[in-house]
Amino acid sequence: MPDLGTLGWVALFALLVAGALAPLETLGWWAGWFGDPLAPQETHPHAEHPQDPEDDVEEVPTAPAAVSAVDPWVVFLSGIHAVGPVVYGRGEARLVAGLRGAIPEGRVVQVFPYSVTNRALTGQRAFAVVWRWALRGKLGKRRLGAAAGFLINARNFWQVLVSADRRYGPMYNRGSAALVVRALRRRGYTGGGRVVLIGFSGGGQIALGAAPYLKDATRAEVVVASLGGVMAADPGVLEADRVFHLHGRRDRVQRWGAWPFPGRWRLLPWSPWNVARRRGTLHSVTIGPSDHTGANGYLDEEATAADGRSYLDVTIDVLAAVARGVAADRLPVAETGR
Repeated sequence: MPDLGTLGWVALFALLVAGALAPLETLGWWAGWFGDPLAPQETHPHAEHPQDPEDDVEEVPTAPAAVSAVDPWVVFLSGIHAVGPVVYGRGEARLVAGLRGAIPEGRVVQVFPYSVTNRALTGQRAFAVVWRWALRGKLGKRRLGAAAGFLINARNFWQVLVSADRRYGPMYNRGSAALVVRALRRRGYTGGGRVVLIGFSGGGQIALGAAPYLKDATRAEVVVASLGGVMAADPGVLEADRVFHLHGRRDRVQRWGAWPFPGRWRLLPWSPWNVARRRGTLHSVTIGPSDHTGANGYLDEEATAADGRSYLDVTIDVLAAVARGVAADRLPVAETGR
């Protein structure tokens, strides 16, 4: 058996190789080598839209009269642990179900934000067997569960960096917007109204990057709600009608996630992030004492805030209020304590 040092170097090498290969799916999609190209129906929601056999999102036929009354349209982009369009974690599943119950007048849909082709990692991919093994290991909580989870997280985090990259980001973010339009249209969306992108963790960056392309495609009011988001100072922050960076007091992940992106620092007042802050369209809101994940995380239904609500309920209440258009200073946040 190799020693731990050798395994560490192998893991580091594999991580760097994964980073070097991260943009290839986006570039291949952009070149038309695989996946569905960006067709007019993805950039204009009133055009005809063909069915996509690889899309895992369940189709729900809806009567036109009911569709016209839907507002807001909410799109959930999961955290970097995701392997496909439909969330598998219990916490995120409860969050999505809670949002659907809290916004009965709206509609909540999901996309896989870490692939411009919307292909699940465990679907029709060259390395699908590896991702299936990783998912089984993570869900089974076996000895290698932590390593399997890290493998999935690392792969998806590189996609977050692709979205934030000035070279590949425009391609990736345009593809992400096309996926959102496709998912909305399959629920009966015809354009306009309010579209709310909720990005959890790394999904916050992808939501922010997709915002300007989504706005062009739908002519809708586009709101981005980052839940503990790890984001760059993406130019999309200036194009979205409103951006809410929602975070818990204990969440160090979102705090540390700002350090690699100088545009997020207050030292650079001309960056898109700080310009949006001065305009009043970017709101940074502490929603409670919650952490990023796990016990005391945003999705913890056991830990309770001072007002008696669980941390999960606080998260649902705040996100539902954002979706309904409530002002930042009137969101139903919880006391943060010390």
